[in-house]
Amino acid sequence: MYGIFEDEDDIFMGSPKSKFMDVVFNANNDIVRQELEIFIDKVAAMELMLAGHVGDDIDKEVRKFTISNQSDVDTKAKSLYVELMGAVLSQSE
Repeated sequence: MYGIFEDEDDIFMGSPKSKFMDVVFNANNDIVRQELEIFIDKVAAMELMLAGHVGDDIDKEVRKFTISNQSDVDTKAKSLYVELMGAVLSQSE
């Protein structure tokens, strides 16, 4: 399972980020817009939730968390690229 997150020699011949970019720039524009709107709404809700716990300086808290948990953040970012790419591709068939 973890092989799909490898950057260079994975089955997709590229990183999740690079494949996501390929999909976003080549898929149906309406589908991509729809999925990005859903993603942004989700991020907005999470920022509001986080602000309730850490106050207004969300960026500072996110940077601190990222520094302390870089490996986990990288893994989650790759997972999100794959998840969003799958959402776009599943509607593009």
